[in-house]
Amino acid sequence: MIFNYSIDNESEIFLKKYLNTASPSGYETNGQKLWKNYINPYVDKINVDIYGTVVGIINPNKDYKILIEAHADEISWYVNYITDDGFIYVIPNGGSDHKIAPSKRVYIHTKKGFVKGIFGFPSIHTRKSEEKSDQLSKVNNLFIDIGASSKKEVKDLGVHIGCVISYVDECFILNNKYYVSRALDNKIGSFIIAEVIKLLKYNNIILPFALYVVNAVQEEVGLRGAKMITNVIKPNIAIVTDVAHDTSIPMIEKKIEGDIKCGLGPIINYAPSVHNFLREFVLKIAKENKISYQRLASSPLTYTDNDVIAYSNGGVASVLISIPLRYMHTTVEMVYKKDVEETVKLIYNTIVNINQNQNWNYF
Repeated sequence: MIFNYSIDNESEIFLKKYLNTASPSGYETNGQKLWKNYINPYVDKINVDIYGTVVGIINPNKDYKILIEAHADEISWYVNYITDDGFIYVIPNGGSDHKIAPSKRVYIHTKKGFVKGIFGFPSIHTRKSEEKSDQLSKVNNLFIDIGASSKKEVKDLGVHIGCVISYVDECFILNNKYYVSRALDNKIGSFIIAEVIKLLKYNNIILPFALYVVNAVQEEVGLRGAKMITNVIKPNIAIVTDVAHDTSIPMIEKKIEGDIKCGLGPIINYAPSVHNFLREFVLKIAKENKISYQRLASSPLTYTDNDVIAYSNGGVASVLISIPLRYMHTTVEMVYKKDVEETVKLIYNTIVNINQNQNWNYF
């Protein structure tokens, strides 16, 4: 058991670099390469599937398989239309929030490299009413300005229909206790599962089963990567980690969204896709190790990779452990450092104490 884990300097340097590396849905390669290199010393084998999901494996020759999973992709945009005078219109790639886009800086990913741009927006002086302002901020009115004056100039820079677009905003630490980044959903989960296997290695833990550490692609566009890789691995048990809304901030209705707050520990989820016995086992581990936690009901779906993993291969005993997060799908997502550390401890202690001979059947 481990009680005193904290994020060290080496891990934090990796986390910041990883968060700052653009990984749009379907274009996760650069972030996946970083993550793959980071986990390489702590696993026996690494596989990468055809769409880029990375799987680190400990004890690959064991028959009993436990999977720990997060997703690697972040929300983004696609170039959809280029005007004759050089403005670029977009469509979302994943759950991108058009309300927060105006005035944001972006990178357009091209074969020539990044092209810098901004989401332009008419000045407040030229907007006649709040109603018109709302109309202006609809998705089909969003446009990017890259300083070009013609469609030809845009194309000469390497920008074309179908180029993916990511936000520029980089990670920073707020008040010495919050990580702030555009991509904590869900690279913070990817970081957590990497730290779990790092601890297993440092503490010389010999597992009696195979452990599959999965950083899946394309969650933001329909849980695609998890669905593909789970059908390949066919795990017996799965522990999924993702983010969930901190509902303590203004303008959120707790009666609808639940009562969750950063700083109070990881979230144990209740939903049809969460296996009751496995969840109770995780709760037992949390209590025994004095790990603070919160509860969240998510029905009928969790809208995470847990939903496809649990219902794959005739059914997989699966549990969802979430991280409280503020301002989801914005460029200033926030997580509390202590919550991250507690989640690492919870998953680590669950893996160390799990019994592969446990019967997870309901009857």
